[in-house]
Amino acid sequence: MRHPPKGTLRIVFTAEDLALTRVAFRTDLMWEMVGSLHRLQVRDGGREMAAWRRQARVRLTDGGLLSSVRALLLPLAPRGPYFPDFLTPIEAQLGDDRGLQTLLDTPRKRVRDEVELLRRSTGLPSADMEDLARGDPQIMRRLGRVVADYCRAVLTPHWLEVDRALTEERAVMLRHLVTGGAEQVLANLGPAMRWRPPVLEVNYPAGLNREIHLRGRGLTLIPSYFCRTNPIALVDLRLPPVLAYPIPRRAAPNIHACDPLVGLLGQTRAEILRCIALAPGCSTGELARRTGVALSTASQHAHVLRQAKLIASVRQANLMLHHATELGIRLLAGSGTL
Repeated sequence: MRHPPKGTLRIVFTAEDLALTRVAFRTDLMWEMVGSLHRLQVRDGGREMAAWRRQARVRLTDGGLLSSVRALLLPLAPRGPYFPDFLTPIEAQLGDDRGLQTLLDTPRKRVRDEVELLRRSTGLPSADMEDLARGDPQIMRRLGRVVADYCRAVLTPHWLEVDRALTEERAVMLRHLVTGGAEQVLANLGPAMRWRPPVLEVNYPAGLNREIHLRGRGLTLIPSYFCRTNPIALVDLRLPPVLAYPIPRRAAPNIHACDPLVGLLGQTRAEILRCIALAPGCSTGELARRTGVALSTASQHAHVLRQAKLIASVRQANLMLHHATELGIRLLAGSGTL
């Protein structure tokens, strides 16, 4: 049996683009929403995704959302060669609420143009899609409600795991950026991407070949938990260039009760030190959320680690931001937990 040839996306960099290449600094709700919709439509991702799909369908059914998701979200984000760029606004990097509001504020002409492109690509299987194609503001408001309800139902319960995995990936990429610059980042994005200066070659769906010239705009790399196959770029070349890509499934070491570091620091304090090392600049609130402890407990443990010179903390506005010191990183590395 002959397999169709794989497609390739070629992203062409200049020296200025390399200087402006960055890694998204927060988990992007909108890209995770689209990726999760794709995972609902196919049986991939192994046991981890199979378990998530079962739970998601139960929550959508129990919450009365299943029919709306089938009528509106799945047709709008098909598992195929195209979905509208307006579903994943770059403003989501400024916060989940900002991303949702930007989606709601998408100009009517852009909605019509992108839904028409979707029509030509896959067809419009529902009346809701026809309303969107006409730029109906009422259906846009409904879309906003369905997206928000969908995210609360199937992403929020899974968000701690998503955020932890993406925090670790961002930490790895930021270390590459600090030690070797953007070229080292691009050379370590995973097997689906190959850095051949000045071009990043990206595996794309079969039969699709594209070339993007960044022309001094740089590239934002968005690691994604629910993106499990090909990396994805926006179609509209007028938009800020981004590349959402599946995070490598690394066997990240966990801190166990038998680890020497736990005997030295205690289970929770060791976990907090590792979180700080993996996510430099995280706040006390983020530490509490990621380790599942009370805010006061996270603050107390951070104080002890700071006194031991394993972390340093700096106040910015009303936040206390933490960084692992060289001593803290060497302690983690020596125990095999970093």
